[in-house]
Amino acid sequence: MKNSAVIEEKILSPKNGWTVLILSILAYIAAIVGIVLCGMAMDYGFGLIASIGFVLCLLYVCIGWIWWLGLKVIRPNEALVLTLFGRYVGTVKSEGFFYVNPFCVSVNPAARTKLNQSGDVSNSAIPVTVNGTTTTVNVPATNKISLKVMTLNNNRQKINDCLGNPVEIGIAVMWRVVDTAKAVFNVDNYKEYLSLQCDSALREIVRIYPYDVAPGVDTTGDGIADEGSLRGSSEIVAGRIREKISEKVDFAGLEIVEARITYLAYAPEIAAVMLQRQQASAVIDARKMIVDGAVGMVQMALEKINNEGICDLDDERKAQMVANLLVVLCGNKDAQPIVNTGSIY
Repeated sequence: MKNSAVIEEKILSPKNGWTVLILSILAYIAAIVGIVLCGMAMDYGFGLIASIGFVLCLLYVCIGWIWWLGLKVIRPNEALVLTLFGRYVGTVKSEGFFYVNPFCVSVNPAARTKLNQSGDVSNSAIPVTVNGTTTTVNVPATNKISLKVMTLNNNRQKINDCLGNPVEIGIAVMWRVVDTAKAVFNVDNYKEYLSLQCDSALREIVRIYPYDVAPGVDTTGDGIADEGSLRGSSEIVAGRIREKISEKVDFAGLEIVEARITYLAYAPEIAAVMLQRQQASAVIDARKMIVDGAVGMVQMALEKINNEGICDLDDERKAQMVANLLVVLCGNKDAQPIVNTGSIY
C-alpha cells in the first residue's frame, strides 16, 4: 500500500514542565502583588501608569492559566501525538513532566475503541458498587498512545479449509505501535484496522491448508504435494499468519510480535461426521497393525514347527492352522478353544 502523503514521525524534546510550572506560579504571585501595588499607586496620583499596570496584571490573572494547559505527564511506554491547528507538530515519547505549546491538541482516534485485548484499552464505563447497588461511572479516555506490547484475541472465525470443510479457528496476536504518526494519520482507527486485517489474513492462510493431512494438497506453493495441515503444522501456519498480518499493518505503523492459534476445531455441523471418520481411520490403522503382527506370528510358528521337526503338515493342514491362528489373533474377543481328543484325521 503506497501513499505519497504519508506523514513521517517527528520526535519532540519538550521543555521541563517543573520550570514552567514554577515560573507561572511566580508570575501569578507577581501579578496579584502588582494589582495591589497599582491600586495603591492610583491613590497617590500615579493614575495613568498605575491604571495600565493594574489592567495588565488583572489580564494576566485572568488568562495566565493558559500556560498550564501545556503541562503534560508522560509515563513509560507512552506517547503523545500533538497537532497545532490541524498541523502535525510531533510526538513526545520521553517519560516525565513536560511543557508543550498550550494550543497543541493531543490526537488518538482509537482512544475509545474497546476490543477484546489487553493493554491501554480504556473502558468508557466501569461498574461501582455502593451499599449493594451497582452503578456505572463514565471514565474519560486518554489520548495518550500506548507503546506496550498488547494482545488481541479476535472472535473465532468459521472458515472453509482447502477441502471445503468448515473449521472454527481463533488466534491471539501480540502487537505494538512503533510509528505513532502512521498509526494516527494513515488509518482512521488503528485498533479496528488491526482487527479487520487479522481476520482477513487468517482467512487467506487457513484456506490454503486442510484440517488434517490430505493426499495431493500443496500448501507451500511449490507445485509438490506435502503433508501440511492446520492441526499438524500449527507453528508454520501461525508464522505465515503473522507474516501476512505484518504486511497489511505496516502501513499503520504497527508491529506484529507474535501470532498463535488458540482454538482449532471442525464446525459443529460436521464435527460428528468428522469424528466418525477419524474413528474409522483409527480402527483401520489398528486392524492393519494387528494383521501384520498376526501374519508374522503365524509365519514364525510354521517355521518353528518345520525347523524342529515337531510334525509334518500338508498344505491343507497348514492352511487350516493358519486360518485358526488368524481367527484367534485377529478376533475382538478371546477365542474359546475346543480340544479334540481323537485323531486329527
